[in-house]
Amino acid sequence: MFIDSHCHLNYKGLVEQQADVIARARGAGVDAMLNISTRQSEWDAVVAVAEREPDVWASIGIHPHEADGHADVDTHKLLERAEHPRVVAIGETGLDYYYDHSDRDQQQTSFRAHIAASRQTGLPLIVHTRSAEEDTATILTEEMTAGVFSGVIHCFTATDAFAEIALNLGFYISISGIVTFKNAKALQSTAARVPSERLLIETDSPFLAPVPHRGKPCEPAFVADTARFLANIRGIDVEDLAHVTSTNFRTLFSKASVPRSSRAI
Repeated sequence: MFIDSHCHLNYKGLVEQQADVIARARGAGVDAMLNISTRQSEWDAVVAVAEREPDVWASIGIHPHEADGHADVDTHKLLERAEHPRVVAIGETGLDYYYDHSDRDQQQTSFRAHIAASRQTGLPLIVHTRSAEEDTATILTEEMTAGVFSGVIHCFTATDAFAEIALNLGFYISISGIVTFKNAKALQSTAARVPSERLLIETDSPFLAPVPHRGKPCEPAFVADTARFLANIRGIDVEDLAHVTSTNFRTLFSKASVPRSSRAI
């Protein structure tokens, strides 16, 4: 069974057919999905899906794109919502200097507030970073010195040097469908070398549909295609990769008691 460690079931493209999307995921052998929030207005709906679906879990967070509009979302507000039994992670949070939709200082303030919530709750941090490797690495390193926390670099597209920093800090690295793209040679090289005990897979759906689904809205069922590609470049059976990444998910997101079933891939 596969686990999609990062999807947006409440985003346009999936929410309109959410029940069918979840059913197709189950049919493709997806055993669990982590439904990610990116703004406060999503929190109730994201948690509601997790309450309704036994194989869906939720995160609470503010995406760096949304930092300017959520200056009032501090560590205390994150802690309050993280108490819910279906909330298993803090984020997604981080830094995005590629689009700069929010002021960089405010992104950093929000990022540190999320880190504090992760540290205090013991829930893993889901980190988004784009064109901001240096500042992301600096903040993670500084904050780790102040107190240990766990987490994952989601939808990894960064350099080998950043991967090494993240791994040395104890973070996991999650690989999305980008790894299947023809122009992703550098990412493929990194993905082939990530230690097996720190590897996760995701869709980031409805974005970044892997080959052979390019041009379609991505959905959690497609994590199986990414898994097969990743297993091939790592030289292992897809069943082994599914087992390793599912075990890693349960280790990192320990609050999630992932249901098992007799569904076949």
